[in-house]
Amino acid sequence: MSYLLHTKVCGMRDLDNILNVIELNIDYLGFIFAKKSPRFIDLPQEQELAEVFEYMDFGMTKKVGVFVNESVNYILEKKESLYLDAIQLHGNESVEFCRELNARLKDPLFEVIKAFSVDDSFNFESTTKYEGVCDYFLFDTKGKNHGGNGVQFNWNILEKYKGNTPFFLSGGIGKDDAKAILDFQHPQLFAIDVNSKFEIKPALKDVERLDFFTTELNRD
Repeated sequence: MSYLLHTKVCGMRDLDNILNVIELNIDYLGFIFAKKSPRFIDLPQEQELAEVFEYMDFGMTKKVGVFVNESVNYILEKKESLYLDAIQLHGNESVEFCRELNARLKDPLFEVIKAFSVDDSFNFESTTKYEGVCDYFLFDTKGKNHGGNGVQFNWNILEKYKGNTPFFLSGGIGKDDAKAILDFQHPQLFAIDVNSKFEIKPALKDVERLDFFTTELNRD
């Protein structure tokens, strides 16, 4: 089944939960390597997942590593460990950092997503310099944490975004937001990113809730 919009479920960690979520035809799964996050994947958990991921068929689902102000070397290490298909930069990474990362990735199919923390005063012109060095942007709610705040920002301010880079919409999206998402129109909206509103506890997703949401997104 394919959906009108791409979907990303972030903050995955439990193997059985990962297997169940993949069955919903989710396009992206996010694995968080930000140490302050309650969804952080520590080394023993990483090693456990890596042993399975080496032989596991994810189909069309892409694995995304989420990082906050880490070194290129650290990011590339995790890319190899968990066989990642994409990287999400959720900190204050510069354009130069993105260029260096792309140069060292040496893989034209690998995707780089740059996240921006948005509030009513956000200047969308600040994204312009990242055009061409990132495959996608991700607009998340500005809060005390780098993501996972569970609060929505005012989507209407995205009318100010005139860039050419497609974006993920993130920040406090829950199962009852499907209609509002389908009513929201923007030419560069590419995917919906969900996390905390679908959790039983940090890093464990409610599969039934996700199934309801993705089904609603796919309605004509």
